[in-house]
Amino acid sequence: MAAQERHQANPVTAHPQPDFPDQDQAHPGWTGPMDPPPDHGEESYEGHGLLEGRASVITGGDSGIGRAVALAFAREGADVLFTYLPEEAEEARKTSLLVEGAGRKAVAVDCDIREEKQCRALIERAQEEFGRIDILVNNAAYQMSQPDGISAITTEQFDRVMKTNLYGMFWLSKMALPHIPKGGSIINSTSVQAYKPSPHLLEYAMTKAAIVNFTHGLAQMVASDGVRVNAVAPGPVWTPLIPATMPDTVEFGKQSPLGRPAQPAEMAPAYVFLASGRASYITAEIVNATGGTPLP
Repeated sequence: MAAQERHQANPVTAHPQPDFPDQDQAHPGWTGPMDPPPDHGEESYEGHGLLEGRASVITGGDSGIGRAVALAFAREGADVLFTYLPEEAEEARKTSLLVEGAGRKAVAVDCDIREEKQCRALIERAQEEFGRIDILVNNAAYQMSQPDGISAITTEQFDRVMKTNLYGMFWLSKMALPHIPKGGSIINSTSVQAYKPSPHLLEYAMTKAAIVNFTHGLAQMVASDGVRVNAVAPGPVWTPLIPATMPDTVEFGKQSPLGRPAQPAEMAPAYVFLASGRASYITAEIVNATGGTPLP
């Protein structure tokens, strides 16, 4: 499809629409078996030098939104260090190939952001590789659907959601800030769940609401240092996390006004914009990318 045709595509039919084949995967899920395959922008994302020479750190960059953001950042001229978990090593390799294919440096780091020591080591690695961190994207997240109610949420599950979604973001932001120069930025991944929580994602939605609050507060705290802090709130997005954590994938995304889930590639431009100089007066904001679901 030509660039002009892509830009003018009908948003309802631009990407696959439900019903999707029923599919389940073990956590954390993998891109390969997904039907339809997710689009990370491999064939469509065109860079314009918006992040030329920048150094970026992305958590959860092995697949889904993280992979799409890593690819977009690279095609905009940024080097990319990203995290993955041991079971996601093959996914991480594919992300690295995409970044390197754009002519930028890719550094894949096995890191569990639930551990403070690993977060510290990650920031030290980024400093060693790049000498600074221009962009930190706190994107890694964990969810697990519990349709049987709050009684089914174990303390182990609750701790994993809290530590992945909140502790890791807090530690990495705190540790990265001394290495972020004026003009740099932090971008957090929140969710439509922050405003319209689904009961079966109770504790996940709670963390996403906390991320909104954290974004607003930290942005004001560091504004005078010349660092901007924003967030993106996706709606339903077709990533490996969905078949790995949701009980029914057939109609996933159909509830959005556009009638389908987003592809990861459709989220990446929001992160690029917030990281770029074009957003120089934008901080403490949440960019809602929900397919038409109104949010406050």
